[in-house]
Amino acid sequence: MKGKPKVINKIEKEGKTLASSPLSENLARIGYGARGLIYGTIGLLAMKVALGAPGSLQDQQGAIASIGQTIVGRIFLVIILIGLIGYTLWGLIRAFLNPLHKGKDIKGILERVGFFISAVAYSILIFPTYNFIFGTLNAAQNGAQGVDLRNIISTILSIPLGRWVVALIGVLVLCTGLFQVYQGVRHNFDKQIKPYSLTPKQIKWVKRLGRVGTLGRSIVFFLIGLFLLFAAYNANAGEVKGIDGALLVVLQQPFGHVLLGIVALGLIAFGLYSLLSAFWFKFKREEKPKGFLG
Repeated sequence: MKGKPKVINKIEKEGKTLASSPLSENLARIGYGARGLIYGTIGLLAMKVALGAPGSLQDQQGAIASIGQTIVGRIFLVIILIGLIGYTLWGLIRAFLNPLHKGKDIKGILERVGFFISAVAYSILIFPTYNFIFGTLNAAQNGAQGVDLRNIISTILSIPLGRWVVALIGVLVLCTGLFQVYQGVRHNFDKQIKPYSLTPKQIKWVKRLGRVGTLGRSIVFFLIGLFLLFAAYNANAGEVKGIDGALLVVLQQPFGHVLLGIVALGLIAFGLYSLLSAFWFKFKREEKPKGFLG
């Protein structure tokens, strides 16, 4: 049978149109805004600990709970909730409809798998955020992500070849961290920001924020992946750590407060970069983009 059926061609064409539509663009914008608020909050709270002030290290759910402590914060949580939904949908669009024109080689496929994993990760935050806003059970709270992750890994370890599956997950997360280092060094994080709407000075600062932020987040991903590998090697889900656990490991090193402060600055920069992306993000329709930070 030669060629694709007309129905399939029509679906693919409409899918590509949707992927590059103003709707997708707006989903991306509000999603990056929500991501920016969450990571910026994690970074600010980590900086507070690094400076010796009372406080605790937070994961994404902890950041959401911290934001929602005031009436104004609850309003922001509504925006974040919408953004989490938008970012989840944007991740699925990137994975399946491929608006960023990722290739069909191994690199392109892995990046699209990463977009899908990102969509799943942010979708998990939707219900805890909703529950926190409306005061119901299973509301967002610090440390919950680490507990959930350990429970998931414990379940995987109990199945045949479970240690190999956990090891594979660890390698993927570890490689994500290393890839973010590459993105930070090579400036591959800003391909979707519309540079012709910015002044040269603004472009310079956006690139600086993107570079520092990407490198800062890469440390967290690298540590999470590393501890997943330890968990696989020792068949012990208790060794798995979330974002808060990874930051605690940094704090416990020699000169830990200094190191934590550096990572916190990176997370704050990543948050600011994401917020700026919410304002300046726009598809470069005149050329196929080569990549964008997921």
